[in-house]
Amino acid sequence: MPKPEIEFTDSDTAFVWKSVEMGIPGIMEKILSHDLETGDCTRLLKFPPGTETTETLTHEFWEEVWILEGSLYDKTKKETYLPGYYACRPPGMTHGPYSIPYGCLTFEVRYCKP
Repeated sequence: MPKPEIEFTDSDTAFVWKSVEMGIPGIMEKILSHDLETGDCTRLLKFPPGTETTETLTHEFWEEVWILEGSLYDKTKKETYLPGYYACRPPGMTHGPYSIPYGCLTFEVRYCKP
């Protein structure tokens, strides 16, 4: 089933926070829409203050990320990303690991290759 049609909705009450599967404890996601056939999804991702990741990540899907609140520190690049920063990662692009000393909230869109 493709992503559902959703008119403007209060995301605070219409969707629930859940622990990220196979993730670091404390990282939460709020799935806003999801296509079960393709795996495409839109979500909010919340990292609590003090989160540390240790691995470099790659995905088989496109990933677009917009930082809404807080910050991410890229341990490899030694760069800090703040609210308003945006990333577009094609399949196979490496990223991370990260340090999140003050917490971070991101808006993320994931979609498969055409």
